[in-house]
Amino acid sequence: MMRASDMEFETSLRSSRESLPDINYLIEEYKDDCERRGLTRETIRRYLSSIGIFVQYLETNELDLLSSDRDILRGFLDYLRRDRKIKQRTVENYFAALSSFYEFLEYERYIGKNPVQSIRKRYIRRFKDNDEGQMRKLISVEEMTHLINSTMDVRDRAVITLLAKTGIRRRELITLDVDDIDWLEQSIRLKPTPKRTNRIVFFDDETAFILKRWLRSRESRNGGKSKALFINSTGGRLNRNGVYTAVIKAAEFVGLHDPHSDRMEDHFSPHCCRHWFTTHLRRAGMPREFIQELRGDVRKEAIDIYDHIDRKELRESYLAHIPQLGI
Repeated sequence: MMRASDMEFETSLRSSRESLPDINYLIEEYKDDCERRGLTRETIRRYLSSIGIFVQYLETNELDLLSSDRDILRGFLDYLRRDRKIKQRTVENYFAALSSFYEFLEYERYIGKNPVQSIRKRYIRRFKDNDEGQMRKLISVEEMTHLINSTMDVRDRAVITLLAKTGIRRRELITLDVDDIDWLEQSIRLKPTPKRTNRIVFFDDETAFILKRWLRSRESRNGGKSKALFINSTGGRLNRNGVYTAVIKAAEFVGLHDPHSDRMEDHFSPHCCRHWFTTHLRRAGMPREFIQELRGDVRKEAIDIYDHIDRKELRESYLAHIPQLGI
């Protein structure tokens, strides 16, 4: 026998469906919900893109969004793998987005249960040959030197150097303006983001030299008088794809990136620079809490919250431990 609370839920669910808004409205509501939850703009963009592909699949096959079940989702999984030839990691991203979307629909009582969770648990998992099978590529200090010195375009060389020497994320790099640089202290003030606590990062003399070379070249490219630190060929702000292309093109040229491999450790992406920054500072002996501060990580332990790190001390430690590349 159905409990009273279940009957109330079913009644609420039925009444919601009677006046059901269209898909575009639901997606806009979901977007607002994501912003309310504090998701980054890039995460929301990727989620909406994945949901859009799913909606196209449903419409092509005359299927209903709110009636999706395991058969429909398995069909979409087969479509991604067989028809679109999408790699496993991207498939995982698609279903992470769908799970988030259907979780919202469940919360708002448009559906009774999120149908994606069981599919993810059974089919969307990464098989590893060993514990190291899916680690991001980590290159040596010598390989980073070779990568940067082999990059002919001065802008791309500055991009890779800044990513490696500061550990900032791609999104943080593309939002930088020329005025964010403090040349006297050799520091950069990043734009605020939900993922970062400390907004000040430092750079050394090698980075300063390459940045100044780029700024001299930038003057001839900046026809639109953009304030962005990194600009594209038309003078507009360099975007995420532009950064990605610059890094993997340079890495492929020196044999550090294999675009045809399915293994993560054969790919060198902009995020690998953040791994390089973190690992080589630790190997050089930098205190863990200083690395966390430079990375902008959220402090979780009480001792970290109450320990105030002096900027001068942090900068001195950074300059003492950041690898020198002879560039």
